[in-house]
Amino acid sequence: MAVEDTQPLISHLIELRKRLLNCIIAVLAVFLALAYFSNDIYQLVSAPLIKQMPNGASMIATDVASPFFTPIKLTMIVSVFVSAPIILYQVWAFIAPALYKHERRLMMPLLFSSSLLFYMGMAFAYFIVFPLAFGFFAKTAPAGVLIATDINNYLDFVMALFMAFGVSFEVPIAIVLLCWSGVTTPDDLKAKRPYVLVGAFVVGMLLTPPDVFSQTLLAIPMYLLFEIGVFFGRFYVGQRRQDIDDDTEEDSSSNAP
Repeated sequence: MAVEDTQPLISHLIELRKRLLNCIIAVLAVFLALAYFSNDIYQLVSAPLIKQMPNGASMIATDVASPFFTPIKLTMIVSVFVSAPIILYQVWAFIAPALYKHERRLMMPLLFSSSLLFYMGMAFAYFIVFPLAFGFFAKTAPAGVLIATDINNYLDFVMALFMAFGVSFEVPIAIVLLCWSGVTTPDDLKAKRPYVLVGAFVVGMLLTPPDVFSQTLLAIPMYLLFEIGVFFGRFYVGQRRQDIDDDTEEDSSSNAP
Protein backbone atom coordinates (compact mmCIF):
# COMPACT_ATOMS: atom_id res chain seq x y z
CA MET A 1 0.00 0.00 0.00
CA ALA A 2 1.37 3.41 -0.97
CA VAL A 3 2.17 5.97 1.69
CA GLU A 4 -0.28 8.39 0.09
CA ASP A 5 -3.10 5.84 0.51
CA THR A 6 -2.46 5.42 4.23
CA GLN A 7 -2.46 9.14 5.01
CA PRO A 8 -6.28 9.61 4.90
CA LEU A 9 -6.80 6.52 7.06
CA ILE A 10 -4.26 7.71 9.63
CA SER A 11 -5.81 11.17 9.73
CA HIS A 12 -9.27 9.64 10.27
CA LEU A 13 -7.96 7.46 13.09
CA ILE A 14 -6.30 10.45 14.74
CA GLU A 15 -9.55 12.42 14.47
CA LEU A 16 -11.50 9.48 15.88
CA ARG A 17 -9.11 9.20 18.82
CA LYS A 18 -9.50 12.91 19.48
CA ARG A 19 -13.31 12.69 19.49
CA LEU A 20 -13.28 9.61 21.75
CA LEU A 21 -10.95 11.33 24.21
CA ASN A 22 -13.23 14.36 24.27
CA CYS A 23 -16.20 12.10 25.08
CA ILE A 24 -14.30 10.32 27.86
CA ILE A 25 -13.09 13.62 29.34
CA ALA A 26 -16.64 15.02 29.31
CA VAL A 27 -18.05 11.94 31.08
CA LEU A 28 -15.26 11.92 33.67
CA ALA A 29 -15.64 15.63 34.34
CA VAL A 30 -19.37 15.23 34.98
CA PHE A 31 -18.74 12.13 37.09
CA LEU A 32 -16.19 13.90 39.30
CA ALA A 33 -18.63 16.77 39.77
CA LEU A 34 -21.45 14.41 40.78
CA ALA A 35 -19.53 11.73 42.71
CA TYR A 36 -19.91 13.56 46.03
CA PHE A 37 -23.69 13.53 45.56
CA SER A 38 -23.92 9.86 44.55
CA ASN A 39 -26.05 8.89 47.57
CA ASP A 40 -28.38 11.83 46.95
CA ILE A 41 -28.73 10.82 43.29
CA TYR A 42 -29.64 7.30 44.30
CA GLN A 43 -32.20 8.57 46.79
CA LEU A 44 -33.73 10.68 44.03
CA VAL A 45 -33.96 7.70 41.65
CA SER A 46 -35.35 5.40 44.36
CA ALA A 47 -37.92 7.94 45.59
CA PRO A 48 -40.79 6.61 43.41
CA LEU A 49 -40.44 3.16 45.02
CA ILE A 50 -39.86 4.38 48.57
CA LYS A 51 -43.01 6.52 48.45
CA GLN A 52 -45.10 3.48 47.53
CA MET A 53 -43.60 1.11 50.11
CA PRO A 54 -45.73 0.34 53.19
CA ASN A 55 -44.78 1.57 56.64
CA GLY A 56 -41.88 -0.33 58.09
CA ALA A 57 -40.56 -1.49 54.71
CA SER A 58 -37.23 -0.32 53.34
CA MET A 59 -34.67 -1.10 50.67
CA ILE A 60 -31.86 -3.50 51.55
CA ALA A 61 -28.31 -4.30 50.42
CA THR A 62 -27.53 -8.01 50.16
CA ASP A 63 -23.88 -7.48 49.22
CA VAL A 64 -21.35 -5.95 51.59
CA ALA A 65 -20.07 -3.43 49.04
CA SER A 66 -23.45 -2.58 47.46
CA PRO A 67 -24.12 0.53 49.62
CA PHE A 68 -20.97 2.08 48.13
CA PHE A 69 -20.72 0.70 44.59
CA THR A 70 -24.39 0.90 43.60
CA PRO A 71 -24.69 4.71 44.00
CA ILE A 72 -21.32 5.08 42.27
CA LYS A 73 -22.50 2.94 39.36
CA LEU A 74 -25.66 5.02 39.11
CA THR A 75 -23.62 8.22 39.13
CA MET A 76 -21.50 6.95 36.26
CA ILE A 77 -24.61 6.13 34.25
CA VAL A 78 -26.07 9.56 35.01
CA SER A 79 -22.79 11.13 33.89
CA VAL A 80 -23.13 9.44 30.51
CA PHE A 81 -26.73 10.64 30.18
CA VAL A 82 -25.82 14.20 31.17
CA SER A 83 -22.87 14.20 28.75
CA ALA A 84 -25.02 12.88 25.89
CA PRO A 85 -25.24 16.27 24.07
CA ILE A 86 -21.44 16.58 24.13
CA ILE A 87 -21.03 12.99 22.96
CA LEU A 88 -23.51 13.53 20.13
CA TYR A 89 -21.71 16.72 19.11
CA GLN A 90 -18.41 14.81 18.93
CA VAL A 91 -20.09 12.22 16.72
CA TRP A 92 -21.45 15.02 14.57
CA ALA A 93 -18.05 16.70 14.31
CA PHE A 94 -16.45 13.43 13.21
CA ILE A 95 -18.94 12.51 10.48
CA ALA A 96 -19.87 16.03 9.28
CA PRO A 97 -17.03 16.35 6.71
CA ALA A 98 -18.29 13.21 4.93
CA LEU A 99 -21.89 14.41 4.66
CA TYR A 100 -23.63 16.27 1.86
CA LYS A 101 -24.87 19.77 2.53
CA HIS A 102 -28.49 18.65 2.80
CA GLU A 103 -27.46 15.90 5.21
CA ARG A 104 -25.62 18.39 7.41
CA ARG A 105 -28.69 20.63 7.44
CA LEU A 106 -30.80 17.72 8.64
CA MET A 107 -28.31 16.23 11.10
CA MET A 108 -28.13 19.01 13.67
CA PRO A 109 -31.91 19.30 14.22
CA LEU A 110 -32.00 15.52 14.24
CA LEU A 111 -29.38 15.25 16.99
CA PHE A 112 -31.13 17.90 19.07
CA SER A 113 -34.60 16.40 18.71
CA SER A 114 -33.38 12.85 19.35
CA SER A 115 -31.65 13.96 22.56
CA LEU A 116 -34.75 15.83 23.66
CA LEU A 117 -37.01 12.85 22.94
CA PHE A 118 -34.69 10.50 24.82
CA TYR A 119 -34.79 12.73 27.90
CA MET A 120 -38.56 13.02 27.56
CA GLY A 121 -38.82 9.23 27.52
CA MET A 122 -36.80 8.99 30.72
CA ALA A 123 -38.89 11.73 32.35
CA PHE A 124 -42.07 9.92 31.32
CA ALA A 125 -40.78 6.74 32.94
CA TYR A 126 -39.76 8.51 36.17
CA PHE A 127 -42.75 10.78 36.74
CA ILE A 128 -45.59 8.65 35.31
CA VAL A 129 -44.62 5.01 34.89
CA PHE A 130 -42.66 4.49 38.11
CA PRO A 131 -45.33 5.79 40.53
CA LEU A 132 -48.08 3.82 38.78
CA ALA A 133 -46.06 0.62 38.44
CA PHE A 134 -44.60 0.63 41.96
CA GLY A 135 -47.96 1.53 43.47
CA PHE A 136 -49.53 -1.37 41.60
CA PHE A 137 -46.82 -3.80 42.71
CA ALA A 138 -47.02 -2.68 46.34
CA LYS A 139 -50.80 -3.07 46.50
CA THR A 140 -50.81 -6.50 44.89
CA ALA A 141 -48.19 -8.01 47.20
CA PRO A 142 -49.55 -11.12 48.98
CA ALA A 143 -50.47 -10.81 52.63
CA GLY A 144 -47.57 -11.43 54.94
CA VAL A 145 -44.96 -10.50 52.32
CA LEU A 146 -42.67 -7.66 53.40
CA ILE A 147 -41.38 -5.57 50.51
CA ALA A 148 -37.60 -5.19 50.84
CA THR A 149 -36.02 -4.53 47.44
CA ASP A 150 -32.27 -4.92 46.98
CA ILE A 151 -30.71 -1.62 45.93
CA ASN A 152 -28.65 -3.19 43.13
CA ASN A 153 -31.61 -5.10 41.69
CA TYR A 154 -33.70 -1.95 41.82
CA LEU A 155 -31.04 -0.03 39.91
CA ASP A 156 -30.92 -2.68 37.18
CA PHE A 157 -34.72 -2.61 36.97
CA VAL A 158 -35.08 1.16 36.62
CA MET A 159 -32.14 1.46 34.21
CA ALA A 160 -33.80 -1.10 31.94
CA LEU A 161 -37.00 0.95 32.02
CA PHE A 162 -35.14 4.23 31.46
CA MET A 163 -33.42 2.81 28.37
CA ALA A 164 -36.61 1.20 27.08
CA PHE A 165 -38.64 4.39 27.31
CA GLY A 166 -35.77 6.58 26.11
CA VAL A 167 -35.27 4.47 22.99
CA SER A 168 -38.99 4.05 22.33
CA PHE A 169 -39.46 7.82 22.28
CA GLU A 170 -37.15 7.92 19.23
CA VAL A 171 -39.91 6.46 17.05
CA PRO A 172 -40.83 9.82 15.41
CA ILE A 173 -37.19 10.36 14.43
CA ALA A 174 -37.02 6.93 12.81
CA ILE A 175 -40.24 7.54 10.87
CA VAL A 176 -39.10 10.95 9.65
CA LEU A 177 -35.82 9.44 8.42
CA LEU A 178 -37.64 6.64 6.62
CA CYS A 179 -39.96 9.11 4.89
CA TRP A 180 -37.11 11.48 4.09
CA SER A 181 -35.05 8.73 2.49
CA GLY A 182 -38.00 7.44 0.46
CA VAL A 183 -38.07 4.00 2.10
CA THR A 184 -41.73 4.46 3.00
CA THR A 185 -44.51 7.05 2.99
CA PRO A 186 -47.04 8.19 5.59
CA ASP A 187 -49.82 6.57 3.54
CA ASP A 188 -48.05 3.21 3.64
CA LEU A 189 -47.54 3.56 7.39
CA LYS A 190 -51.19 4.44 7.94
CA ALA A 191 -52.22 1.25 6.14
CA LYS A 192 -50.06 -0.75 8.56
CA ARG A 193 -51.53 0.73 11.76
CA PRO A 194 -52.97 -2.58 13.07
CA TYR A 195 -49.58 -4.26 12.65
CA VAL A 196 -47.80 -1.33 14.30
CA LEU A 197 -50.13 -1.53 17.29
CA VAL A 198 -49.41 -5.24 17.73
CA GLY A 199 -45.71 -4.60 17.18
CA ALA A 200 -45.73 -1.93 19.88
CA PHE A 201 -46.95 -4.46 22.42
CA VAL A 202 -44.39 -6.99 21.22
CA VAL A 203 -41.59 -4.43 21.61
CA GLY A 204 -42.97 -3.51 25.02
CA MET A 205 -42.82 -7.17 25.99
CA LEU A 206 -39.20 -7.45 24.87
CA LEU A 207 -37.87 -4.18 26.33
CA THR A 208 -39.61 -4.05 29.69
CA PRO A 209 -39.57 -6.38 32.69
CA PRO A 210 -41.96 -9.35 32.40
CA ASP A 211 -45.17 -7.75 33.62
CA VAL A 212 -48.18 -6.65 31.59
CA PHE A 213 -48.41 -3.31 33.38
CA SER A 214 -44.98 -2.04 32.23
CA GLN A 215 -45.50 -3.46 28.74
CA THR A 216 -48.77 -1.57 28.33
CA LEU A 217 -47.31 1.67 29.66
CA LEU A 218 -44.59 1.42 27.02
CA ALA A 219 -46.71 0.18 24.11
CA ILE A 220 -49.35 2.94 24.26
CA PRO A 221 -46.85 5.86 24.14
CA MET A 222 -44.96 4.09 21.36
CA TYR A 223 -48.10 3.91 19.24
CA LEU A 224 -48.93 7.56 19.93
CA LEU A 225 -45.38 8.51 18.97
CA PHE A 226 -45.84 6.50 15.78
CA GLU A 227 -48.84 8.67 14.91
CA ILE A 228 -46.80 11.81 15.64
CA GLY A 229 -44.03 10.53 13.38
CA VAL A 230 -46.51 9.82 10.59
CA PHE A 231 -47.89 13.35 10.90
CA PHE A 232 -44.49 15.02 10.62
CA GLY A 233 -43.21 12.48 8.10
CA ARG A 234 -45.52 13.82 5.41
CA PHE A 235 -43.41 17.01 5.29
CA TYR A 236 -40.31 14.95 4.40
CA VAL A 237 -41.65 12.52 1.78
CA GLY A 238 -39.01 12.04 -0.90
CA GLN A 239 -37.13 15.11 0.36
CA ARG A 240 -33.74 13.39 0.20
CA ARG A 241 -33.79 13.07 -3.61
CA GLN A 242 -34.81 16.70 -3.99
CA ASP A 243 -32.05 17.80 -1.61
CA ILE A 244 -29.47 15.78 -3.57
CA ASP A 245 -30.61 17.38 -6.83
CA ASP A 246 -30.43 20.84 -5.27
CA ASP A 247 -26.92 20.20 -3.98
CA THR A 248 -25.84 18.87 -7.37
CA GLU A 249 -27.15 21.97 -9.14
CA GLU A 250 -25.51 24.20 -6.54
CA ASP A 251 -22.16 22.45 -6.96
CA SER A 252 -22.44 22.62 -10.74
CA SER A 253 -23.14 26.34 -10.72
CA SER A 254 -20.29 27.02 -8.31
CA ASN A 255 -17.84 25.04 -10.49
CA ALA A 256 -18.98 26.66 -13.72
CA PRO A 257 -16.42 29.02 -15.33
